[in-house]
Amino acid sequence: MADRALKLSIRSLFLWVVMSIATISLVSTSGLSIYTQINAYRHELDSHANLLLTMTVNIVASPLKNSSQALVEESLQFLDAADKVLNVHIYKSLPDDSETQSSVERFASYNKGGQLLIPGKQKQLINLDQNPLLTEDNDYLESSRKIFDRETNDVLGWVYLRMSAEDFNHHIVKTIIINLSVMLFLLVFSFLLAVRFQRRVTTPIEKLSFFLQRTSRQRDYSARAKPSNVKEINVLSDDVNIMLSRIQEYMHKQRQAEEQHRKLNASLEEMVSQRTNALKDANQELIQTLEKLHEFQRQIVQNEKMASLGDMVAGVAHEVNTPIGLGVTASTMMLDRLAVIERDFENKTLKASAMKRFMDESHENLNIIYRNLNRAAELISSFKQVAVDQSSESSRTFCFAQLVNEILLSLQPRLKKLQHNINVDCDPTLCVETKAGPINQIIINLIMNSVIHGFENIEKGQIDICAELITTNKLKLVYRDNGIGIPSDIRKRIFDPFVTTKRGQGGSGLGMHLVYNLVTQALNGSISITSEVGSGVEFVIVFPVSSAKTS
Repeated sequence: MADRALKLSIRSLFLWVVMSIATISLVSTSGLSIYTQINAYRHELDSHANLLLTMTVNIVASPLKNSSQALVEESLQFLDAADKVLNVHIYKSLPDDSETQSSVERFASYNKGGQLLIPGKQKQLINLDQNPLLTEDNDYLESSRKIFDRETNDVLGWVYLRMSAEDFNHHIVKTIIINLSVMLFLLVFSFLLAVRFQRRVTTPIEKLSFFLQRTSRQRDYSARAKPSNVKEINVLSDDVNIMLSRIQEYMHKQRQAEEQHRKLNASLEEMVSQRTNALKDANQELIQTLEKLHEFQRQIVQNEKMASLGDMVAGVAHEVNTPIGLGVTASTMMLDRLAVIERDFENKTLKASAMKRFMDESHENLNIIYRNLNRAAELISSFKQVAVDQSSESSRTFCFAQLVNEILLSLQPRLKKLQHNINVDCDPTLCVETKAGPINQIIINLIMNSVIHGFENIEKGQIDICAELITTNKLKLVYRDNGIGIPSDIRKRIFDPFVTTKRGQGGSGLGMHLVYNLVTQALNGSISITSEVGSGVEFVIVFPVSSAKTS
């Protein structure tokens, strides 16, 4: 609708408005005129019928009272002079009840020459009394009137009158034709007058539009629009001339400025060439410096990874020593008890109670050996997988919950002396294909960052690790703790290298920088942080995965 309004021209709008107003006015006045004339014709027809009914009642009242049918029919012959009257019936009231239309009978009738007889109208007499009605096809007018005795005022009977409405219909048709003809003539006249006036308005506008188009194509801003005989368009032409004069001044100033620019460009080219050569040399030095810086940064990050792996090795080695020591102790006890049993057996002094006690102790020691060796095997297996993942950059398919559990198991030597609780919320059937090594290092760095920094002076902290698929090929990892939080000045640059609150206390400031690089470069993902002092910290990591599925 808006597009059509924009494309509507002034000429069309002018014609539409004028013709709409003219059409509405003419239709309204013509309709009112037709309605008024039709009502006048109908009133004239009803008056004529009432006059004839009154005359008929006065003429037939006396013969009807005397019950002289011949005299009544003779009296009705005066209706020959009324060319519109077609049929007249005289009904006489019966003596039982003269007030009801069902107790009358047709006494006499008059029919215009050539007219067919019509059936009795006893049932319609009361409805037609003082209320003439047109038939359904508007060809006839029917009316009725009571006949009263002048002396006793009793009802002697009824007069039914049926007259032609042909003249009435002819007047209606003629009125409608005349009004429609006048309306059509006035509409045509209005259209021609509107076209004439719209041309007087639109022709100057078209000339001004053509002038602007020619000026725009030729860029001859010295031309001026001619005045118009329409005041508003003349004002518009003056404004266009003012605009053209300003554009002409602007173009003159622009040419002067371009000339100055050409002169300046000639002098600046040599300066730019010199600065470009100097900038190339500086860029080359900067590139070499950045390459050295990146190399140093890679070395530092690698050292950080190896230091973390070394701490893990020491922790796992210490953790493995305990179950192995218990297994050695249990096996030594079994060897000692076995030597005693063998000696008693050779000396034939072996008792059943001693043998039973030996079997019970052996069973208990073997269980101790099995449990501790199995625990050591699990620790070593978890450490091997974590170590392989940390040193590998290739993708593999793995169960995400199992990977997190292996990481937590490898960190058990560091975390067992602490009372912090780590909760993992992940679908145990969630399997993804991605790089396990970066995920391994990210989770380890985040956990150790919470233990060292977040839970400082907190005996029992809470860590939540949540993982879920947000699309078929995108995983969201949420890590949060309820530690002391991060100050705003540190939070803004938390992912920058060498940012730490443990400067001089063994903190390198590369942990979160390493996490950021692993997320954005190794996993091609994104990481965001939310933290307030005293409210803990939350990391949201989103990265793409392949072949993600849950069973």
